[in-house]
Amino acid sequence: MNIGQEILKALKEEITEVEYRRYIKQLTYDSKKSTSDFAIFYAPNQLVANWIKSKFSSKMEHLFELKTDIKVSVKITLKNSVDKKVSQTKEKTKSHTHSLLNPSHTFDNFMVGGSNQFAYAAVKSVSEKAGEVYNPLFIYGGVGLGKTHLMQSAGNVFQNQGKSVIYTTVEQFLNAFVRHVRNKTMDRFQEKYRKCDVLLIDDIQFLSNKEGIQEEFFHTFEALKGAGKQIILTADKHPKKIGGLEKRLQSRFEWGLVADIQPPELETKIAIIENKCEINKVKLTKDIINYIATVIDSNVREIEGILSKLHAYSQLMHVDIDLKFTKTVLKDQLQENRANLTLDIITKSVAKDLNIKPSEICSKGRSKNLVYARRISIYICRELTQNTMPQLAKYFGMKDHTAISHTLKKINELLENDEDFKVKIEELTNKITSVS
Repeated sequence: MNIGQEILKALKEEITEVEYRRYIKQLTYDSKKSTSDFAIFYAPNQLVANWIKSKFSSKMEHLFELKTDIKVSVKITLKNSVDKKVSQTKEKTKSHTHSLLNPSHTFDNFMVGGSNQFAYAAVKSVSEKAGEVYNPLFIYGGVGLGKTHLMQSAGNVFQNQGKSVIYTTVEQFLNAFVRHVRNKTMDRFQEKYRKCDVLLIDDIQFLSNKEGIQEEFFHTFEALKGAGKQIILTADKHPKKIGGLEKRLQSRFEWGLVADIQPPELETKIAIIENKCEINKVKLTKDIINYIATVIDSNVREIEGILSKLHAYSQLMHVDIDLKFTKTVLKDQLQENRANLTLDIITKSVAKDLNIKPSEICSKGRSKNLVYARRISIYICRELTQNTMPQLAKYFGMKDHTAISHTLKKINELLENDEDFKVKIEELTNKITSVS
C-alpha cells in the first residue's frame, strides 16, 4: 500500500460512509508524479474534484503531515489536466511557506449578502493593511457559513504579496505542539509559529479546557502581536461564550475586531447556488435553484454536495435535471434535515417573525394578521412535518380535517396569485429549515 492509499484509508475513518463511497473512493493516487512534498490525486470529474478540494484537501494534507512529518501540498485534479498544471503548481508551492491555503478561496468568488457583509468588509480591510487594522480579527458563526473561505481569501492575498502565511486549525496546532514536546524540539515549533507574517487559525473554540496549549498559544499570540504581525481567528461562537478559555486569551481575542457571520438569507443562497452552478458547469432552472435554496439548511457547504449528487444521478440515470427529479433525489436528505422539526418549533418561528404570540395562532381569533399567520403556519407544518390533517386540525384548534383541507386550498390559491404571500412562505420555510 503506497502513502496515498494510506491517507485515503485514514481519511475513511474520519468521515461518513456515504461521503467515502460517493467521493473519496473515486480518487486515485499518482505515485509516479507525486513527490515527498506534493501529492497528486485524480478525480473522475471536475465537480467531484471541486467538492473534495473544498471539504477534504486540508484534512488530507494534515494526514500526510502526521504520517510523514512533512508539509505536503495535495492536488485534486483530472488526469488529462495534470501535466499542464503540475510543474506550474510545484513552482508556486516552493516559492511560499506551506500554508495549506486553498487557492480557490478568494474574495471574488465569495458571495456577499446582508448576513456576512460586515465580516467580508472587515477581512477585506485587513487584507489590504496587514497588522495595521483590526488585529486580531476574530470571525465567528455556525458551521459552513464561509468563515474559512473569508480567512483563506485574505491568506491568499497575503501570500501573493510574498508574506509568510500559516493557516492551521487548532487541532493541527495542538498535534504539532504535542509532537514537538515529545521530540523535545519546541524551539522549531516556536520558530515556525512566532516568525510568520500572518497566522490564520480555524476553530479556536477547541482551545477550551486545554491549559497547556492555551499557555503556548498565549505566548505565540503575544510574540506576533508585539511584532505587528496579523492574526485572524475563527470560532463557532463569540469569545465571551467560549467556555474553558483563559480570561487573558478571551480579552486578547477582543482587542481588535469581532465580526459575526449569520446564516444566509434566501437571496444570498440563491446567488451562491447560481455561482456554484456556473463554476461546476451544472445547468439548473430558476425553479430548481429556488427550491434548493428554500429547502437546504444554512450550511453553505451542503450546496456543493447537492449539486454533485444531482449531477451524478442525472449522468448515471441518463435523465435531465428537472424539479420533480430534484425533489426525488433530495428526498432522503430533506427528511434527515427536517427530522427534528415539530409543530411547536414551526409555530413559534412564524409567531416570532410576525410579532405575535404562538398561542394566538392556535386560537379562534379571526383578525386579518392572525388569519395570515395561521395560514402560513398550517402550510409550513403540512410541508415540513409528517402530521396528518386531523392532527393539524387538533393542534390549531380547528373543527376537523375538512377545515384544514379548506385552508390549504385557500393557501394554494394565494401562492398562485399573491407574490408577497409566496415570498413570505419561502422566507419562513428557509429560516425554519436553517434552524433545524
